[in-house]
Amino acid sequence: MRVLGINAIFHDPAAALIVDGRIVAAAEEERFSRRKHGKRPVPFAAWELPELSAAWCLEEAGLKPGDLDAVAYSFDPGLTRDAASLGLSDPWDHLRVDYARRAPQFLAGALPGLDPELVRFVPHHVAHAASAGLSVTEDSAVLVLDGRGEVASHLAGAYRDGRLTTLASQELPHSLGLLYEDLTRHLGFLHSSDEYKVMALASYGRPRYLDLFREWVHANDDGGFTVERIDWSALAKARTAEGEMTEAHADLASSVQVRLEEVLLDLARWTYEASGGLKTLTMAGGTALNCVANARVAAEGPFDRVWVQPAAGDSGTALGAACAVARDAGPIAAFTGADLGRGWSDEELEAELRRAALPYTRPESIAAEAARVLAANGIVAWYQGRSEYGPRALGHRSLLAHPGDADTQTRMNNVKGREQFRPIAPMVRAERFADIFDGVYPSPYMLFVHRVKPEWKDRIPAVTHVDGTARVQTVHTDTEPVVAEMLAEFERLTGLPVVVNTSLNTAGRPMVDTPREAMELFGSAPVDLLALGPFAVHRAKAFGDGR
Repeated sequence: MRVLGINAIFHDPAAALIVDGRIVAAAEEERFSRRKHGKRPVPFAAWELPELSAAWCLEEAGLKPGDLDAVAYSFDPGLTRDAASLGLSDPWDHLRVDYARRAPQFLAGALPGLDPELVRFVPHHVAHAASAGLSVTEDSAVLVLDGRGEVASHLAGAYRDGRLTTLASQELPHSLGLLYEDLTRHLGFLHSSDEYKVMALASYGRPRYLDLFREWVHANDDGGFTVERIDWSALAKARTAEGEMTEAHADLASSVQVRLEEVLLDLARWTYEASGGLKTLTMAGGTALNCVANARVAAEGPFDRVWVQPAAGDSGTALGAACAVARDAGPIAAFTGADLGRGWSDEELEAELRRAALPYTRPESIAAEAARVLAANGIVAWYQGRSEYGPRALGHRSLLAHPGDADTQTRMNNVKGREQFRPIAPMVRAERFADIFDGVYPSPYMLFVHRVKPEWKDRIPAVTHVDGTARVQTVHTDTEPVVAEMLAEFERLTGLPVVVNTSLNTAGRPMVDTPREAMELFGSAPVDLLALGPFAVHRAKAFGDGR
């Protein structure tokens, strides 16, 4: 069975393709259109489809639209109600629903040869749940939390034998995701985009408003929760995008972050009991990208294992919707990695370098070459294999640096053009993880925070956040051999088993996807080495700047 999954309704449009139970391809539209998040999350944009990523998914499998057995769209307009009846204030929400109803015709226009009768609507939170619950092999509980779906903002359920049972669902307007979005907007950031900045800012504050938020935001006995309307300005003055960041802003972020963690723990405990004590919890939805909260659920919750979908946000519903439909024809192969996007052969990469007239070499080991540059405190643009599906750079489209230099965080944030309070993350070989960090293991998708052991804080200051934590990616030799080789060589040269890993992009732009985009970033930023597949381009040789 050949199923194309589509997310288009709110934000982060994406496409994913499953063929005979195997995930063939998945990618966000932003990687093709170069518009961050693909589009803004407004009703007027709901007609915009991930045309480019959908066409690529089909091309990757050698299929045409007419070859598909189904198209799964991750929103069911038949479940919606009038926005006012849900306590929502958006007078244009009906446009979003109307566009969703017309999705079969829009998709047939975007993918000539597609029969619109093949389009199947999958409830939004069912798609989120499927992206997580069908990605592990054992029976599992599942927890979905985001801004909103059709009429709800949450789903608690259980997967047994690949079938979902919904245990609880919280109806709008109560929403932990919208609570965090509102705070993001109040703090002068872009909502449905910059929530991770609020999470980072929270570490600089203290939760002095926590008692108030415990009154306003709390879990209920039925597996749901209550979120009262918040007068944000009564707590801290609204900040503009360029306005001063004050202590009150950091304290507000800290208070909401801690309360979010507490309520997630309550919901996880309820889900554990309602599921009959299943040992594994899978999570998805935009709120599941809050790695600080995830770490608390894993550390203090009742589950033996917590697994978070790496594309936990709305882009992941393209894969989830496809999973939900394809499951009717048989089992889905286990999720084995997020490298589901575009990739180029060595021959294609070399042709791009020649076209750009960049001087390059093909060293015996690109991993060793990169390690030498990093050991000399250089910055490396690391471009290897297929691009990642989801918001995390996982050693395929990454910027790498030395973790032992206290100035590295400032340097990297300057290179990327982003706020200095933003932390940068470490990658570490799996076998060295326990020597340096405490927390969730394994952590291949950077979706948890970990405590840096005291004896290592001064040795890797660049990746130790102000609260003593780091968002770690564990690198496993069997799945990431080239990255693991680079880490091993860097440790041999420096004695440090950790390398800084952040996304290969600059502020406000999507992650680099093509070789050309990698070369453009290399040429416009103070990067010392471009490791493009097996090829090395050194800045000093390319631009003669003496570095």
